[in-house]
Amino acid sequence: MTSIRRDFLWGAATAPHQVEGNNTLSDWWAREARMPGAEPSGDAVDHYHRYPEDMRLLADAGLNAYRFGVEWARVEPRPGQISRAELAHYRRMIDTAIGYGLTPVVTLHHFSSPRWFAERGGWLADEAIEHFRSYADTVTSILDGVEWVATLNEPNMLAMMTMLAAAMQRGDAAQWQSPTVKGATQVLLPVPDPSIGRRFVEAHHAVRDIVRERTGANVGWTVANQAFTAAPGGEQKLAEVRHDWEDLYLEAARGDDFIGVQSYSSQQVGPNGIIPYPPHPDNTMVGTSYRPDALGIAVRHAWGATGGVPVLVTENGIAVADDTRRIAYTAEALQHLYQAIDEGVDVRGYLHWSALDNFEWGHWEPKFGLIAVDRETFQRHPKPSLAWLGNIAKTGKLR
Repeated sequence: MTSIRRDFLWGAATAPHQVEGNNTLSDWWAREARMPGAEPSGDAVDHYHRYPEDMRLLADAGLNAYRFGVEWARVEPRPGQISRAELAHYRRMIDTAIGYGLTPVVTLHHFSSPRWFAERGGWLADEAIEHFRSYADTVTSILDGVEWVATLNEPNMLAMMTMLAAAMQRGDAAQWQSPTVKGATQVLLPVPDPSIGRRFVEAHHAVRDIVRERTGANVGWTVANQAFTAAPGGEQKLAEVRHDWEDLYLEAARGDDFIGVQSYSSQQVGPNGIIPYPPHPDNTMVGTSYRPDALGIAVRHAWGATGGVPVLVTENGIAVADDTRRIAYTAEALQHLYQAIDEGVDVRGYLHWSALDNFEWGHWEPKFGLIAVDRETFQRHPKPSLAWLGNIAKTGKLR
């Protein structure tokens, strides 16, 4: 039987903009107004006010960790203007999590930035790194007792989003393509530009030691792991695509305390590049293939590419309306994770995406959550998958 660490983290994750609601000073709030056919985030699921209830549900189910983010646009609504009230809000979230026995895993940046930051050129501006350093320096003041901090969420996806946003401003893109929801035409997202990726590497390294030294936390970042495999004749192209999509970011984590692995599906690479997900009745609500084995592929690759940096699965889940499929997918994904552990991969925890059904970057239809939410009343409805995962957290046993 697989031996799980006594301090293994079993939990779930959210992102501020997707759950808090009324993040009006962020670039994403502004972007939603310009996205043809997109739904607005609006009140989201009002996690900003209801986080104690949501944390209690996770803890009562048996989970021992919760990953959530600090929203930069709230903390620094104008350049250099710090909201002490918002800092106090996020400190209360940390204290609440700890009070419920949930280890907080805090993300400093999860896709959304202050609107003023975007208007000044965003991550491509000369002063971008210094702005991020200043923000991170401010947030360290509330991170006492936090053991896990992620600097940036999925910088490889963020690099791709930066490219799409720039294309929209130039008029080269007719409309915004959601980074997570595939359209009916299966438009492939662009391979992240390595020059933009290196900017995020610089940003990560600029704040990593600050956070580590001032908080004592384990510091890393999370990477969107595509679990790429080679189609016949695609071996050479696979190496190129994998470098630009993942390895640039994984190699940058070699000095980190952990690498956050985020895995949902697997995709093939042929001689001409990434192959679209083939149509199939088992495809998810976001258009991806049903591939629970992707987690094992991703964890093994991250472990090797980082040179043995401890792995924390910071996101893994599936967008389905049928919760029995969520349980089946997660059960098989965890079997592959356990196999990787048996092979010697140092895995420190598993955080399911997502704690709540939430706003999916322009869309509300996809359902990732362990907890359903009535968006009219905000009433929470825990799904059977929450109790199922909580039981695994209590026992460590998949059956």
